[in-house]
Amino acid sequence: MRFTLHPIAETDAREISRWRYDEPYSLYNGDPVAVPSLLDERLAYHSVFDENDGLVGYFCFGGDAQVPEGQRLGLYDEEVALDVGLGMRPDLTGRGTGLEFVRAGLRFAEERYAPAAFRLTVAAFNERAIRVYQKAGFESMTTFGGSMASGGREWLLMIRRPR
Repeated sequence: MRFTLHPIAETDAREISRWRYDEPYSLYNGDPVAVPSLLDERLAYHSVFDENDGLVGYFCFGGDAQVPEGQRLGLYDEEVALDVGLGMRPDLTGRGTGLEFVRAGLRFAEERYAPAAFRLTVAAFNERAIRVYQKAGFESMTTFGGSMASGGREWLLMIRRPR
């Protein structure tokens, strides 16, 4: 499958804000209140389309891809890297296209931002996503969270250094 990224449009942001994931992935549910943030150019959100021009997901690059507790702990200050956030349309998850989806976003970011490294934060229980990220070249750095400040959620910080 071929994926292309474009700066997010308001119609895409509204659709993404209504996405709902089955448990235990509901923490990734969209929120219509977040539409203005998705459209904020400083947060670098991009819509992802398939070869039929169907909206299949999004990427963001930079601070909005960070988890607040990781910021409070200073984890994102330890190494220079471009933070990557992403989401795939709920009905497409678990169907074997995640690796190519991630690679498309990383290729786009390499061309646009030329980062020293990529970093992402994923819920530690999300083994399906972690396997995809590992196949894309990411390595585990550290886990954090599990406290009341993170809502009891544990996170895994991963990095992909230059090859």
